[in-house]
Amino acid sequence: MMGSSATPSESEAEPAGELRQVAASGLEAATDADSRPYRPSVGLCVFSPAGLVWVGRRIRNDGRGWQMPQGGIDDGETPLTAGLRELAEETGIRSVVVLGETADWLTYDLPADLPDPPRWARHYRGQRQKWLALRFLGSEAEIDLATEEPEFDAWRWVPLAEVPELVVPFKRPIYERVVAEFAPFARPVEDEGPRAGS
Repeated sequence: MMGSSATPSESEAEPAGELRQVAASGLEAATDADSRPYRPSVGLCVFSPAGLVWVGRRIRNDGRGWQMPQGGIDDGETPLTAGLRELAEETGIRSVVVLGETADWLTYDLPADLPDPPRWARHYRGQRQKWLALRFLGSEAEIDLATEEPEFDAWRWVPLAEVPELVVPFKRPIYERVVAEFAPFARPVEDEGPRAGS
């Protein structure tokens, strides 16, 4: 039951603004010496009809292991097609409609002292993300974390404003931007289907 009442544009503009991260050492993580590109990726902010947001606890737990689903954009994919694929792969969620997207692409750098960097870190300095807001219309029985390559070992619905405090510190500025842009969707909506997260 996928729909799209506000389908994001499929033409990709260059990022209008970038977020820079500061590593724990106090040194700027993004330097001119690091010529690696940013990995194109998409983030998914999934709202329940109750206006809460889906977060999962990452299996690679580093103390602040909760986050919203996200993943890389493969060649030939748009942020929307990649986002729907990643959401299904990571959570089993398929019953969504698109509410909107962030105005800009948002970037973050991986800290130089990250103890367990992701596989893609050898080729990329961080991620360049387009975030999508989605409304979940299905039953919670649709949510399945036992995927082929599990990302999460637990999940819950939380208020949007609380999400930045749940994530690793170097991603927090991205999440704060997402919260600011998607705040209008963080409200209960009636008559959109079965209630999730109430």
